[in-house]
Order: sequence, then structure tokens, then C-alpha cells
Amino acid sequence: MKYLAYLLTVLVAFSCNKKADQAADKEQTKEEVEEIVAEAYGFKLKDLELVEDTIRSGDNLGKILSQNNLNANEVHKIIEKIKDSINVKNIRIGQPYALIKSKTKPQKLEALVYHPDIMGYYVLDLRDSVRAYKKIHPVTVKRRTIATTIDGSLSVSLQKQGVDQSLATKMSQIFAWSIDFFKLQKDDKFAVTIEEKYINDTTYVGIEKIEAAYFEYRGRQLYAFPYRKPGAKGVEYFDEAGKPMRSMFLKSPLKFFHITSRFTNNRFHPVQKRWKAHNGTDYAAPTGTAIMTTASGVVERTGYTAGNGNYVKVKHNGTYSTQYLHMSKILVRNGQSVQQGDVIGKVGSTGLATGPHVCYRFWKNGVQVDPLNQSLPNSVPMEKKELPAYLEHIKPLKRELDDKFLEKFAK
Repeated sequence: MKYLAYLLTVLVAFSCNKKADQAADKEQTKEEVEEIVAEAYGFKLKDLELVEDTIRSGDNLGKILSQNNLNANEVHKIIEKIKDSINVKNIRIGQPYALIKSKTKPQKLEALVYHPDIMGYYVLDLRDSVRAYKKIHPVTVKRRTIATTIDGSLSVSLQKQGVDQSLATKMSQIFAWSIDFFKLQKDDKFAVTIEEKYINDTTYVGIEKIEAAYFEYRGRQLYAFPYRKPGAKGVEYFDEAGKPMRSMFLKSPLKFFHITSRFTNNRFHPVQKRWKAHNGTDYAAPTGTAIMTTASGVVERTGYTAGNGNYVKVKHNGTYSTQYLHMSKILVRNGQSVQQGDVIGKVGSTGLATGPHVCYRFWKNGVQVDPLNQSLPNSVPMEKKELPAYLEHIKPLKRELDDKFLEKFAK
């Protein structure tokens, strides 16, 4: 009986000690949680207050500092000291910022935090001495290959795969010389290998780069792989045989357009009211729309005539020249070098024109021809000595695209 009483006493004591230990553990955990919660941007908030806000119209760094118990002289000294670390003129409306103040009155401003974008934030630390620095969130790059069918538009199809829609623009630029993206059909298919960025491994940021792409378009198989040729400044895209994806000429001098009149030997002129040859292609667009040079070259002539209105003529090489008519504004000068896609003017209706459009004229060996019926050259091809390294580079990328495509559509 005594032994039983002793045993009960021990069990009760052990139970009490265990509960005490559990309570202590809970209290410690609670304190740890509170410590984690009471921290922001590297500042312990025990004696500090965090005030979050958004940049409004009329706000600037000087104004925000002045509103927080800093006089004009102090504000000037702060801005002078941190101007090499923070571009004070780049504070934009709608961006978030935070003020970290002391809790005791008058609430002294200890720090200001500004978020220029999702990738990180600037800290203006005013505690012991003024200093400014930038914090970048950890970024993870994840790689994946998708394959799918066109459903609506390329942009919508990508969105359904959980991919940033900006990829549609990038892909349309890569395949611009091979695919008419305004005429994609529902049974067209594509695959693409991409790298995507995530902040802290969770928040999706967007596309880092395209590693490989494939389109099955109107029965044609089209591959594209980015590759930097030795000595080249940037990346170019080539097909599976090493041929450039990029043509020497863009399909049109406008990004978005509607052809209202084609090249013909006999057209009724809407202004002159008589039948005559039309040696150009008319692309209608709103006044002010950017007009691009369709190929690299040198501006041969700019000016104004009663018929052409404001115009620009570009010489591309000894064979080809192009001309752009009826501009509302000319943005280049005679003798200026231009690169394919550079904006050289704005759409207008100057000269003999019934509405805003650009008349695009095309010369081959000094004779005006229809650009839509020409077999135009590609850009500078890859040299034969570079081809083996390129083909070896794309081999695993092509296999990956093909495998994903078969996995999706071979059923």
C-alpha cells in the first residue's frame, strides 16, 4: 500500500513537471513567433511602428521626408548623401513604400522603404548615420516544356497552360517570318521549352528565356533555337538545320495593319478618279501609328511631294530599296543608318490620300515590284564551320521538344 502511494506521488510529480515543461515550451514558442512577426525589412519592431502607404500624384522623396518631422536642410543633406544609391527621380505613382517610426512622440522617422518593382526594395536607413541600400529577393529559375493546341489565340493558349502571356509576343517575334499569327487555326500545335522566374521559390515573376520552340503550322514543322554565334553581340534564332529564322525583310512596315490596296497595274485612284498603276501596297492604320523600316540600311531620301506627302526612302543594299509614303511625321534624316524594325515615321494622310495609311513601295534592281510576291533572302546565314557546334548544342533541346510533343499528341 505504501509502495502504491509512493508510485502515485511520483506519477503526479512527473505529470506536473511535464505540464510545466510543456507550458514553458509553449511560452518559448509564443515568444519566438512574436519575435518573427515583429520584424520587417530587417528592423525589430518592438519599439518601432510600421506605416505602409502608396506613392500618390505629387509625391517625391523630399516631400515624404518633410512630412515626417525633417526640416528642409535635413532633407537636402539626406538626398545629397543617397543620390548615388537611389534614383530619387524614379519614384513612380502607384508603387508601395513603408515608413518605420519610433513609437514615442514625436515619432522620429528611423527608415523609409521603397518598392520600385516586385524584385526587391530600397532601404533608406536614418538611424545612426544616413545610408541607403537595395535588397533583392531571392530568385529561383525553374525550367519546363509545354505542348498544346491553339485554342483561340496564342496568348490565350499560353494562359491556359499557366504561362505568362508575354511569351506570346516573344514567340510571335521569333516566328514572324514563318507564321501569320492573325491566321492561326484551332488545329495548329506548338511546344516550347522555357525558364521561368520565381521569387522565394513561390511568387511567379515571368519568363527568363526561351530555350527552344516548335510550331506545327499548316502542315509545316517549324523549329527555332536561340544561339549566339562566335563574336556576335546578341542571340539569334535558327531552325533545326542552322538556317536563320529571321528574314532580311519584315512582312510589313506596321505591327498591326489592314491591307486596303495591293500592288497592281490597274487601279481606280480614289483621289485622281482615274485608272492607273498602283506600284505599292497600302496598309491602313490610325494616324500616329509607328512605321518601321522593314530591313536594315541607310536612309537615302526624305522629303515631301504633292503625291507622296511626307516620305522616307531606305537603301538596303545594291539590290533592294523601300519607300514609305503619306507620313504624318518623319523621324529620320538623310544618310542615317537604320536597323530592321526601327521606327522611321508615323502614319498619316499627307499627299494624295483619302485616309491615314502608309503606302509601302519596294524596289528590286531599280524596278518597283510587289513585295508580297517576292522570294526574299534570309538574314546573314550561319557559317559552315559554326554548324557542327550548333547542331550538337540543339540536339538535346530538339529531343526534349519532340518527346513532349509526342507525349501530348501521339495518343
